Amino acid sequence: MTQIPGELPGKPTAASRTTLSHIMTANDTNLLGTVHGGVIMKLVDDAAGAVAGRHSGGAAVTASMDEMAFLAPVRVGDLVHVKAQCNWTGRSSMEIGVRVLAERWNESTPATQVGSAYLVFTAVDSDGKPRQVPPVLPETEQDERRYQEAQIRRTHRLARRQAIMALREERAAQGFDD
Repeated sequence: MTQIPGELPGKPTAASRTTLSHIMTANDTNLLGTVHGGVIMKLVDDAAGAVAGRHSGGAAVTASMDEMAFLAPVRVGDLVHVKAQCNWTGRSSMEIGVRVLAERWNESTPATQVGSAYLVFTAVDSDGKPRQVPPVLPETEQDERRYQEAQIRRTHRLARRQAIMALREERAAQGFDD
């Protein structure tokens, strides 16, 4: 891969990949006795933030969360593993993919996937302004697929934002004050 002048050297996917593990306790539960979705979302954001910081080499902030899917309930006593990696990078933004797995803390059965999410982080400097991030270098066919899918999600995010802004401008021109 040829480096473009002024562009930071790329980093392989594995350089920032991380897993955060946590045992769920009664403090994490909702009124139904399962773990709050918000508790899982915080773990997802924490793991994704670690990946974004590692990949960018500094501070990064959550810009958006896409497609948080809860596939199965998490219970007290589950050992939750939150696996995250950088799927795609732009100039200052990164998409971090996250898989959430759970297993019983005292059993030797395989962990099952209980959730997934995609988050977009922006790398920021000490003044909170966006800063350049290194390109991510997919290492495997799976990493390459994730990179391509991330580009599709980015295109959809931008198109959705553009369509919403156009609608708001149209409504404002028609005299609506929403």
